[in-house]
Amino acid sequence: MAYSGERDLRTAAIIGAAMEVHTLLGPGFLEPVYQEALAIELEARDIPYRREHPISIWYKGKALSAPYRADFLCHGEIVVELKALARMGGLEEAQLLHYLKATGHDVGLLINFGAKSLEVRRMSAPGKSPSQESLESVD
Repeated sequence: MAYSGERDLRTAAIIGAAMEVHTLLGPGFLEPVYQEALAIELEARDIPYRREHPISIWYKGKALSAPYRADFLCHGEIVVELKALARMGGLEEAQLLHYLKATGHDVGLLINFGAKSLEVRRMSAPGKSPSQESLESVD
């Protein structure tokens, strides 16, 4: 696992890529448009990623067949979940926290392309500190 300084540089690079996508496309598209554009931007910046990363959910020792997928897994350890909403709330944050818990990864980014300004929340897995840091990027 990367030390936090390196992880911060990695999340900063991912956020920079998202800012570029938001600057060029602006708000108003559906999430798949932003997902495809972000994949192109991550590739251009040599940021390693896996798109539609599968997440196994376990209940009482049995894997559930519910098909959960994180939008991206970057650098093999940073869960990135995209939204295209006018405003994010607790449900979106809870989704990312559950993804972190299910995958065992420590850090995630919740990125919302739907608002006038790009919204980014960097979150840590439950039990990690700090548990949430909210960032807002202005285009």
